[in-house]
Amino acid sequence: MDEDGGEDMLDLESLNYDDLDSVSKLQKTQRYNEIMQKVEDALQKGTDFSNQGSILEEDPEYQLIVGFSTATSQFRVGCLEQADVFQSTLPALRTRACRLIAAKSTLAARIDSIRGDPTGKAGRNLLEEIRKKIEKWQEPPPAKLPKPLPAPDSEPKKNRGGRRLRKMKERYAQTDMMKLANRMQFGVPEESSLGQLILSDGLGEDYGMLGQAGSGKLHVSAAQSKLAAKVAKKFKEKSYGSSGATSGRTSSLAFTPVQGIELSNPQSHGNLLGSETQSTYFSETGTISKIKRT
Repeated sequence: MDEDGGEDMLDLESLNYDDLDSVSKLQKTQRYNEIMQKVEDALQKGTDFSNQGSILEEDPEYQLIVGFSTATSQFRVGCLEQADVFQSTLPALRTRACRLIAAKSTLAARIDSIRGDPTGKAGRNLLEEIRKKIEKWQEPPPAKLPKPLPAPDSEPKKNRGGRRLRKMKERYAQTDMMKLANRMQFGVPEESSLGQLILSDGLGEDYGMLGQAGSGKLHVSAAQSKLAAKVAKKFKEKSYGSSGATSGRTSSLAFTPVQGIELSNPQSHGNLLGSETQSTYFSETGTISKIKRT
C-alpha cells in the first residue's frame, strides 16, 4: 500500500499543467481570462476593505450587500414571481395568488403535455379566471343590512318549545297571590289601599280577592318551583366549610404555666362536653309540651 501511495505522489509531482491545458483548452479562452481577472479584482478589493476597516454607503458593493438582507428581501416563489398577474397583485394577497397561479399552471402543463390545446385558448381562459378571482378578493364585504321592523297588526310569532323557553316562562310566571289580586268577586265592592271605595273615586290600589274579609286567601302557600329546586340542589352539592384536612402547624401539645408543655387528649374534651354541658340542655325523658286551645 505504501508503494502505491508513493507512486501516486510521484505522478502528481511529475504532472505537467501543459497537458491539462492541451486537454481542456480552457486557459486559452477569453471567458477564462475574464473570470480570473474578476477574481483578482475581488481579492484586491477585499484587502483594501480590510485595510480601511469601513465600507462606504455610496459603494455599489455595499448596496448589493444590503439588498441580500433577509429583512428587506421579499419571499421567493420561483418563476411565478415574475408573472405579470403576480406583480399586479397587492402584497397582502400575493400568498393566495401564488397558490392559485401554481394550481392553474399545473393544469396548463398537463394540457401542454398531451398537446391538447395548440391554440392556447385554455391558458388564456385560466389566466382570465385567475384575474377574476383576485379582483373578487379585493372587493369589500357586503354591508350589514338593517333589520326591518315587524309589520303592524301582525300575528304574534309562535315560539318553539325548549328548555330555555320553559325556564323563562317559569321565571316570569304569575304568582298565585297576583292571580288572586287580579280577580274580582261578583257583587262585592272592592276597597283600595287608601280605605275608600274604588267605585266612588278610583284612588289607590285594590287587592281583589285578597282584600275580602273572611276569605282566608291572604295566606298563599308558595308553589314548588322546578328552577328553585334545581338551584337549591346545586347549592347543596357545593362543599362550603372545612375540607377535613388538618394544617401542618396544628399540634396536640398545650403550653401551661405550671408544667410547661402538656399533652392533651382531644377525646376527653369531647366526652366532657357531652356528659356535663349538653345534659343540662337535652334530656332523654323530656318531651315537648303542647298547650291545648280552649
